Amino acid sequence: MAKTKKVNVKVSLPVSFLKEGKYFVAYTPVLDLSTSGDSFEKAKRRFGEVVQIFFEELLEKGTLKEVLFGLGWKKIRKQWNPPVIVSHESESFSIPLSA
Repeated sequence: MAKTKKVNVKVSLPVSFLKEGKYFVAYTPVLDLSTSGDSFEKAKRRFGEVVQIFFEELLEKGTLKEVLFGLGWKKIRKQWNPPVIVSHESESFSIPLSA
């Protein structure tokens, strides 16, 4: 069996960090992927690890193209590009709830 040559590709991903109780959550909508940690630094480190594992699994299963296209990614000149987030805002809404 021939070995596939691996190359590292740099991709810039938008990441939101949220505080939920005593935990920090790192989330990227362009992969619909998240992780958490009990500190900001740990959540950030774990996020890098989970992104690495995510792509390794896609390559191992041969589903990279299918999954990235499904998440809105585009392949331009042999390079994968995530969807562009044009805004990240807080919006107010009135939601009827039972008291």
